[in-house]
Amino acid sequence: MNELARQLAAGGATLAYAGLCAALYLRERRRAAAQAGAAAALNDRGGPPVLVAHATQTGQAETLAWQTAKALHATGLAVRVLPLNAVDAALLARTPRALFIASTYGEGDAPDGASDFFDTCMARPAALAPLRYGLLALGDRQYARFCGFGRQLDDWLRASGATPDFAPIEVDRGDPEALAQWQRRLGVDAAAPAAAATPQPWTLARREHLNPGSQGGPIHLVTLRPPAGPPLRWEAGDVADVHLAEDPGRPRSYSICSIPEEGELRLLVRQVRHADGRPGAASGLLGTLLQPGQQVDLALRPNPGFRLGDNARRPLVLIGNGTGLAGLRALLRARISRGLHDQWLVFGERQAAHDALLDDELRTWLAEGRLARLDRVFSRDQPARRYVQHVLLEQAQALRAWCARGAAFYVCGSLEGMAAEVDAALRQVLGAVGVQALRREGRYLRDVY
Repeated sequence: MNELARQLAAGGATLAYAGLCAALYLRERRRAAAQAGAAAALNDRGGPPVLVAHATQTGQAETLAWQTAKALHATGLAVRVLPLNAVDAALLARTPRALFIASTYGEGDAPDGASDFFDTCMARPAALAPLRYGLLALGDRQYARFCGFGRQLDDWLRASGATPDFAPIEVDRGDPEALAQWQRRLGVDAAAPAAAATPQPWTLARREHLNPGSQGGPIHLVTLRPPAGPPLRWEAGDVADVHLAEDPGRPRSYSICSIPEEGELRLLVRQVRHADGRPGAASGLLGTLLQPGQQVDLALRPNPGFRLGDNARRPLVLIGNGTGLAGLRALLRARISRGLHDQWLVFGERQAAHDALLDDELRTWLAEGRLARLDRVFSRDQPARRYVQHVLLEQAQALRAWCARGAAFYVCGSLEGMAAEVDAALRQVLGAVGVQALRREGRYLRDVY
């Protein structure tokens, strides 16, 4: 290829990239404008609006907040919907009535959608005597501190002089009766969440054992074919809920590893074993019992708190461990399909010889320049344990440079250990104020479990 041809090819690629970026930008602008329009439409009544504030990790609290707001608006009330991170004590002090819909992160912590509010407002009581409020706390009873953040928020509101209209309503994993109670307390007919997606039969196409010989539990790449009918859509960052006949009320959730353009749904499933040796119900089914051609009931669930969204055109720093690679791989695949290659993956597992998950694909992307940087750390390959947080601290200068270029940070994997240590490392490298700014700008997202 002569020099002119190379220049023309490079120019064409640049124009194509610019066109893609412009299309993504316009899409996000339209989405933001639509949300702003919806918010304005809810605040078109006379009198002070009811504040509906949501503290969300996966998007469920935000969804409930908008549904609650629309139901109140239908009764003739003006309503204002805000993330809790956009609320402060001064706003609450001049608000006569507020409704809080608050999820909990892990063992009782504030979710990402409330971390700034927790740090800046809840450190000490405020003067909120005029405020009357209702609280819907979302949680999961498998955690010891069930609805921990919702309870902390209620304690803070009471200590600040606010008056509850009714006792806090606590919801265990979307319990419909608790949500119906919320409806009744508000006196509305449509505040319950939209019906969850109906599970559909997905067919096992193949299963690959990714880590034979590992010191950890077996991890399988499970590939499923979609049910017949119109194509089912999801986005990178979304979740698949596996429904089991023996336990219909509690689906098992897995980060989706693929994008729709690949024509298959892929999951990374680690085999779980109970203390008595029994396999986990879902991981046992997907990892061992289900045979090719057999079906499993599965529903796709949006996870707006881990999608690309406004970060679609930013550089990305993707951090995770274990099966958390599933959500990160989907984000990478979505970006690569759009011609975007400015991404850095930091990933940890046990041993390079056994746990280099998706190794061929990652090496290929790196060699082709589709992945700008790949740092993998294997904790058992040296006497002193090393984890992803150690890589972040060692690469502090590079991390700051990526942040300065506007990078967004995505963390996927273990709640216990990894997520907290990564957060501490980021605070050490970027500063607590810097991490708070990332959260406010939507540039620090987590899908941890």
